Amino acid sequence: MSASGSMDMYHKDFFDLDSLKEGFDVELKTALGRDKKGAVPESFWETYSAMANTSGGIIILGAQEKDESVVYHNLPKYGQMIQDIWNNLNNPKKVSVNILQNRNIKPKTYEGKNIIVVTVPQASRKQRPVYIGTNPLEGTYQRQNEGDYRCQPELVKQMLGEQANDTRDAVILENFTIDDIDKESYRIYRQQFSNLKPNHPFNECDEKEFLRQIGGWKRNRQNGKEGLTLAGLLMFGKFRSILDAVPNYIVDYQERENTDTRWVDRITLDGSWSGCLYDFYRTVMKKLSADLKVPFKLNGDERIEDTPVHEALREALVNTIIHADYSGNCSLLVVKRPDLFGFRNPGLMRIPKPEAIRGGISDCRNRNLQKMFQFIGLGEQAGSGFPKIYQNWQMQHWREPMLEERHGSNQTVFILKMTSLLPEEVLGALKSEFGESFRDLVNVERLAMVTAYSEGCVNHSRLKELSREHPHDITISLHNLVKQGLLASEGSGRNTFYYIPGRHPMGDEIFGGEICPKYSSEHLDNSSEHLDNSSEHLDNSSEHLDNSSEHLDNSSEHLATLRDIAEPVKSVKKASKALMESTIMELCSGRHLTIEELSSLLNRNKDTLRTHYIIPLLHKGKLEQKYKNVTTHPNQKYRAVDEKERE
Repeated sequence: MSASGSMDMYHKDFFDLDSLKEGFDVELKTALGRDKKGAVPESFWETYSAMANTSGGIIILGAQEKDESVVYHNLPKYGQMIQDIWNNLNNPKKVSVNILQNRNIKPKTYEGKNIIVVTVPQASRKQRPVYIGTNPLEGTYQRQNEGDYRCQPELVKQMLGEQANDTRDAVILENFTIDDIDKESYRIYRQQFSNLKPNHPFNECDEKEFLRQIGGWKRNRQNGKEGLTLAGLLMFGKFRSILDAVPNYIVDYQERENTDTRWVDRITLDGSWSGCLYDFYRTVMKKLSADLKVPFKLNGDERIEDTPVHEALREALVNTIIHADYSGNCSLLVVKRPDLFGFRNPGLMRIPKPEAIRGGISDCRNRNLQKMFQFIGLGEQAGSGFPKIYQNWQMQHWREPMLEERHGSNQTVFILKMTSLLPEEVLGALKSEFGESFRDLVNVERLAMVTAYSEGCVNHSRLKELSREHPHDITISLHNLVKQGLLASEGSGRNTFYYIPGRHPMGDEIFGGEICPKYSSEHLDNSSEHLDNSSEHLDNSSEHLDNSSEHLDNSSEHLATLRDIAEPVKSVKKASKALMESTIMELCSGRHLTIEELSSLLNRNKDTLRTHYIIPLLHKGKLEQKYKNVTTHPNQKYRAVDEKERE
């Protein structure tokens, strides 16, 4: 990389590694080979697969991190290395698909040394999973915490399903009939349709034909079979019928008075209502819009109750419903608080986040559901939903919405905060706490501190969303604030986050980080019960237990108990999966343990533990993280969730 525009190949405004690492997922590889002249390491392909299946990233060959700095190595054979990369990219026995173009692989010169920079884009839905070799179940990787991890078979199958199906809700359900429809919900929908479109020919149709016209009933023209579609059942079905077809189906609305996760009002599947999506939308939308403190408009003398905020909430709720993956293991969850609205749906986005926010491209997971809502005037046309929400929120001078994909738990989160970009009360609090030090800050630094105070923490990408500053200037500003003691930081690279000293961001995560229990969204709550300090027997050190017992409390009896629990696994080279999982659960019962401590107790490699046991147990809801909203926390710990908590 030359000093004049080292990273101009991705974004002209990136010209230093610090900015690059905080703005992108960056992987450095020595790549010297046996002769020290350069060779593509086998791990390159794992990273290629992982980045393509996650959010993309940058691989730099000829570089390594050493003592918190980067050391570059000369690669005399860089030309041959680039050719080797191209040869393998186009070899179907090596990798499933080539998603790179010429501009994605470039040789660079930095400090007189030849290196190679490879930009890996995020793969499209039709390209995923990107895998090594010929077996997707064994060769698919994903990025987690700046590491490459083999995907669990369930996640690979989800990717394959997304790849093959343009719409997930058009399937005909065998042995389901019109009797599985909740007649009252269906009647109200037809009435709403008729009120909106009184002269529409669909109004003349009988029950089954109307349902067919809107996508709820279907006839297979090849074999003559016909029946209720998944969309028809989800939209209008009876409670028990929906669960018979979709066992993991959960919709949940929670109203909370403050950052405490205990709800004061809730709608979920308790058997007291139909449970269908149309009724869920109607009921939840009324509750979301109740008591909205936004000014109404006048059209002449007539008061217009429908404001841009109402429109944004309608769009966000419909968007959550029609994009959800109802085969997933976590609930569709909507949260209302006095300061925000939160929406979470199972399933990742089908198009990259920047394209969704920019608009113009649509790839809806449930297109029949989308059409059903559009028939009654709900939901924007293709690709205009997110731009409308962002625009309407901006009109109120509120903070930019937060859109996040959580790859580890296969869910999408969207948060709309009703707070000003620079709230007077926050400015006053910061001025009071930091005095002249805060008053002397430049605009982007003040914005960073206000965001950290208002949202709990701030990172490079969030500040880039909120300001128009140069990414390099954002990096410098954040680092300066840390040097001045005005912000504290944790994590590294793209996972670095900043917060007000003394206000660590662990207590206000409405969706509980990336944990996705199977049966109850309540367990996503960041309840103080789950962070009970009385069960913490470990300090923040990450050294191994064998080297020191100071990580545990001062009781040697306690340490001996843990070692006794771990002995059946530690004493053998190979333990069954069932024994491994039960031992981990017992070790983490009533206490939080780090991956390092588990590794030492069990005498197992950390990466093996994380990939094959910790992550699957998290997905099943059997383990929970201590720092739920900071999944990359350097002192992350795990605690077992007992059966009663999972019910």
